[in-house]
Amino acid sequence: MSECQHVADLPRPEISPLNETCLGCLESGSHHVQLRLCLVCGHVGCCDSSQHRHASQHFRDTGHPVMRTFEEGETWRWCFVDGSIV
Repeated sequence: MSECQHVADLPRPEISPLNETCLGCLESGSHHVQLRLCLVCGHVGCCDSSQHRHASQHFRDTGHPVMRTFEEGETWRWCFVDGSIV
C-alpha cells in the first residue's frame, strides 16, 4: 500500500465512528453488504456492493477523500480521489 496526500492530511488520531451501522440503509429499510468508515468525520456508510452505496454518496456529498473498511479483522483504506487502496 502506498501513501497518498489525502492520507497524510487525515485527522490524527484516527476518527471514531459516529454510528455502528449505515443509517441510510436503516432509514430506507434496506440492508448493507459491508460497512465503510469516513476517516475525516466518522460517517459510517454501506459499500458499493450494497444497493444504495452510501459511503460513495458521502464522498460525493462532502469531498471527504479517504475511508476504511468497518469490518472486523480488516484494515485497508480507500482513497476516492486517487481511486486506490492506500
